Amino acid sequence: MTPEAENPLRDAARPSRWGDRFPGWWVVAGCFTVLTTSSGLGFYGLAVYLNALSKERGWDVSSISLATTWFFFVGGVVGVGAARLIARYDVRVVVMVGGLVGGIALGLLGQVTAKWQLFVVYGVFATGWALAGLVPMTTVVTRWFHRRRGVALSVASTGLSAGGILITPAAKWLLDRQGLESGTPWLGLVFVVGIVPVTWFLVVPDPAPLGWRPDGERAAPGAAPVLAEGTPFREAVASRFFLGVTLGYVLALGSQVGGIQQLVKLVEERTTADTAALATLVLAATSVVARLIGGRVVASVPMIAFTATLAMLQTLAMVGLAFAGSTSALFAWIVLFGATIGNILMLQPLLIAERFGVRDYPRIYSRAQLYGLVGTAGGPLLLGWLHDASGGYRTSYVVAGCCSIVGAVAFLWSGPASPARTADGAT
Repeated sequence: MTPEAENPLRDAARPSRWGDRFPGWWVVAGCFTVLTTSSGLGFYGLAVYLNALSKERGWDVSSISLATTWFFFVGGVVGVGAARLIARYDVRVVVMVGGLVGGIALGLLGQVTAKWQLFVVYGVFATGWALAGLVPMTTVVTRWFHRRRGVALSVASTGLSAGGILITPAAKWLLDRQGLESGTPWLGLVFVVGIVPVTWFLVVPDPAPLGWRPDGERAAPGAAPVLAEGTPFREAVASRFFLGVTLGYVLALGSQVGGIQQLVKLVEERTTADTAALATLVLAATSVVARLIGGRVVASVPMIAFTATLAMLQTLAMVGLAFAGSTSALFAWIVLFGATIGNILMLQPLLIAERFGVRDYPRIYSRAQLYGLVGTAGGPLLLGWLHDASGGYRTSYVVAGCCSIVGAVAFLWSGPASPARTADGAT
């Protein structure tokens, strides 16, 4: 019996349309598309829903921001569970369930008439968003690419910004014209269609069943599978590097996500609704360009120093947005903000994979993401509360800038991303 015949999974799993071509970049394209959908209607879309709920329901910004905080908290907890699920089951099943659950919840958002209902819907929506989000997608990419991981992750995670370019402005346009009740069922349908079929056809969990090794090398017939190398979970989460990077991301993402979620309302308060929609487009477009550039640059510069520098630039952008009075000034600072968004979020999985390897990557990254979501969840709440308390966004964005600069200090304290090596080359 031949080695191929001994492995029916390999023959069953190989998509005939790929033939002998390395399918890793098709997998990256699938991850890109899933993240485009989940980000455009989830991460970036929350700012649109905040604005629509504020206008249509007359609810104060701080209470809606609290629901956004709840969304990110639930997403962080579910992300830890997702890491365990994808270690035991086909990642495609987990992601497709997320697509269905998230789509149903988003379709029901327009039926919300009480604040407690918003928390229920956001909790279910967050569950779907997390199951089809960064934890499963970056895990798949890290399995397919080792040497070219930076480029592959930059391309896949560019879907986060592409969602803000392609989907979020269209969602705002739809809700501005049809309202929440009529518009959200269409958005829920887009969430399902953009995730479920794409995942089934393109997101292959691992290269080994198709006869490949990471980065496009063919596995020799009968060769033993490559063992995943890296730092054990308990050792990783107790390290100074994990603590420093995690604290840095709590602060940097709190600043960043708070700034993103309040940006539509900030720009609309100072200009017009159409200008606010354009602001999300510019923010996401800048993020795409910056991320693609950063994916190539990061391989040739110290990764931690690069991350800390971006956090410092984010501080500058936040303070600039706080005091910007003209449309041109607003967009100048939005461009700088977008450049930092494009890379800070991408660098978190890269830092984890570079320092700790792929052995326990899903568990380590999901734990880091859970802690980071303390900032992600708290940022919108803090900025929304400061907006209501001060009557504007100036104080909100100055405080966000202060959080980001402290995050930069935490990154520098954590130490280098490259693992220390002994004299015999071991890590």
